[in-house]
Amino acid sequence: MHDGDVVVIGGGYAGVRLAKRLDDTARVTLVDRKEIFFHRIASLRAGVRPEWSATPFIPYDRLLRHGQVVARKAARVETTDRQVVLATGERLPYDVLVIATGADYPEPARFTGTTADEAVKSFAEHQRSIAAAEHVLVVGGGPSGVELSAEIRLARPDARVTLAHAGPALLNATGSARAGRKARDWLESHDVEVRLDSFMAPGNDFGTYRDAHGNIVAADLSFWATGTTPNTLWLRLAGHGDWLNPSGHVKVDRMLRVEGKPDVFAVGDVNDATELKITPAALAQADLAAHNIRSYLNSSGKHRKEPRLYRPMQRTPIIVPFGAGDGLTVLPVPGGETAVLGSRTSVMAKAKTLMTPYMRRQLGYTAT
Repeated sequence: MHDGDVVVIGGGYAGVRLAKRLDDTARVTLVDRKEIFFHRIASLRAGVRPEWSATPFIPYDRLLRHGQVVARKAARVETTDRQVVLATGERLPYDVLVIATGADYPEPARFTGTTADEAVKSFAEHQRSIAAAEHVLVVGGGPSGVELSAEIRLARPDARVTLAHAGPALLNATGSARAGRKARDWLESHDVEVRLDSFMAPGNDFGTYRDAHGNIVAADLSFWATGTTPNTLWLRLAGHGDWLNPSGHVKVDRMLRVEGKPDVFAVGDVNDATELKITPAALAQADLAAHNIRSYLNSSGKHRKEPRLYRPMQRTPIIVPFGAGDGLTVLPVPGGETAVLGSRTSVMAKAKTLMTPYMRRQLGYTAT
């Protein structure tokens, strides 16, 4: 039995998880501008190593047994008529709408174009640039910046690699000074120059960069791993700017509903439910929102489920690979402390496969 029409805009981690959870109980339509799922966790390695070029792409065709996936761009939402209007002019009616458009990541962790072939070409360009570079600058000392620096170093042992970070320690957002020291030790032991307290900006001359102290760094290739931008400009342009907070994230209540809209939910990186924008948080939000959507759709039934409140993840394991064979894991432990686990745990949990087999199974494919 299918209890209503649910339109999910965005086929990333949260959107895919939620659509799959509701497939047996609602008429689900997943809308995404891409024709294929993008496993972003594998994208940094794919941007460096040719043999990984196709790994991040998994077809949507086995995700839903009853619902449908529409490869289109959503243009606007008409809440009065309860319709999503696509860029083609097509209209999708909904009883519940879910915004799961995620965030835009800097290169190379970005899906370029709409097809896998177009994105693979983009990765190939990064691979060629890295292969030819004499000096690569990575800006940003969070998990992505550290991981990318390690991948570049392992792929290009003969190149100069510099990691510049505006803060006083690497991985400072993890709350673990030990993790930052361990990451720095690994990078420096592999001849990566680590520059702390070094806020970078493009210099006046092509290929130069200037820090806050006026020091000049010359590099023929740079990557900026300094954060993400929520994909909500389309909502602002469509007249729903009041749904957004100053940073552009969708404002939601504790049931993950857009404020003042009981039939509109927002999940994953796109909302303001938590500052911790990581995949486990997106999946947890999708699970809770799926429960609350069932509760909303069955609101008059005798087996109605009570809605649940979302509790933001404050502490969750964070795994930072140093290539396929090393890494560290920051693991919260009782009492508010953190443990830092080393190579074996990190390789088994993430570094070797970058969770690709897990995501392939989520989309209905075999692990390999």
